Amino acid sequence: MTGLQDRTKEPAPVSVEERISEFEESGFGRLLGMHITDARDGYARVEMDCDGKCNPHGVAHGGAIFALADHAFGIASNCGTSHHTAVSVHIQYLAPARGRLVAVAERVASNGTCGTYRVTVYEGARTVAVFDGVAFRVSP
Repeated sequence: MTGLQDRTKEPAPVSVEERISEFEESGFGRLLGMHITDARDGYARVEMDCDGKCNPHGVAHGGAIFALADHAFGIASNCGTSHHTAVSVHIQYLAPARGRLVAVAERVASNGTCGTYRVTVYEGARTVAVFDGVAFRVSP
């Protein structure tokens, strides 16, 4: 086969467990200390400690909170049989955080081509941020 044919070949199906492992072992997630505690098609729960990820005011950096929410979004949208990529995201920061954060991502709508997800980031019982994302299906 030529190089072009190799690049256009459909990838072999990946199990949910393999997909979770890929995200759990991703360099960026490991760099920020993210850990997946639950995941399945359309759902993910990811934790991260704020230690070492604070801004000069001593609270979690907005970029770290965004990264956690985005990671959970990516996992929830890719634990099914299709591969998705983000096409639009929005985050609203509601409260400062200093401790352990938990991001819970849930699919709230799907039309077969695009899925809409809501990610809520918590510190304990307190909501820290709300993230909305749209994922586009790029392969069956």
